[in-house]
Amino acid sequence: MFRNQYDTDVTTWSPQGRLFQVEYAMEAVKQGGCAVGLKSETHVVLATLKRSQSELSSFQRKVFKIDDHMGIAIAGLNGDGRSLCKYMRNECINHRYVYESAMPVGRLVRQIADKSQVCTQRSWKRPYGVGLLVAGVDRQGPHLFNTCPSGNYYEYKAMAIGARSQAAKTYLEKHFESFPAADMDELIRHGLKALQASLAEGELTAANCSVAIVGKGFAFTLLEDAAVQPYVDALKEDEPMQAEEAAAGEAPAAAEAPDEPAGGEAAAAAAEADGGPAPMEAD
Repeated sequence: MFRNQYDTDVTTWSPQGRLFQVEYAMEAVKQGGCAVGLKSETHVVLATLKRSQSELSSFQRKVFKIDDHMGIAIAGLNGDGRSLCKYMRNECINHRYVYESAMPVGRLVRQIADKSQVCTQRSWKRPYGVGLLVAGVDRQGPHLFNTCPSGNYYEYKAMAIGARSQAAKTYLEKHFESFPAADMDELIRHGLKALQASLAEGELTAANCSVAIVGKGFAFTLLEDAAVQPYVDALKEDEPMQAEEAAAGEAPAAAEAPDEPAGGEAAAAAAEADGGPAPMEAD
């Protein structure tokens, strides 16, 4: 992507009022592995894909624990994500030391947004090329936030970021109304189904996905490999049932009632059977 003289510096505005270096950082988020987050009234679930550069390499971790009540999932440059993770952990430790309580989720997200925004107005810094899904629980209940390299942040009921995240968003938009009343296991299944929708090829397995849960009275827990295998198995068992339900829903629509003769023909046939003239039809 070439923008002439307007994309050589993060502090240079284009005539259209755009900062192209910031937009490039946002494009880096779209190139990262898909990450999905969703919340209920009691829990928040994060689900990410574990991608490796080749068959000979290991995967890079996409989910990080910040504190007992908070964790993040990242999409974009892993190095930038680890740097922000270290900063968030230090802030939580300092808050516990000073106030002897867990740091509110919204306050830490706002600090991360401010830190990201500073990188958009300093010529010797570049924006962080990573997006964060921040899941946590505090006195106000469960929270799910999304931060952007531009310094914006939003709270969501459900969100997906990264490569091919639009397919996951489509699934979340169709089912988000059922999330508040869902229990933890059901919420995990929804997260894995949304993550599966983002796959370009292959299928979801315990080896290529990670799940993290945090909730009221439930510390941040990361599930990988054998721990996430039961949920993946349950996902595969649900697929035939969903196919049967879809087929059953299409059957009544396909099996329409047989064609009946028009109103005049039906009346004439009835009249002939009775031996009298056919009644007149109303306009």
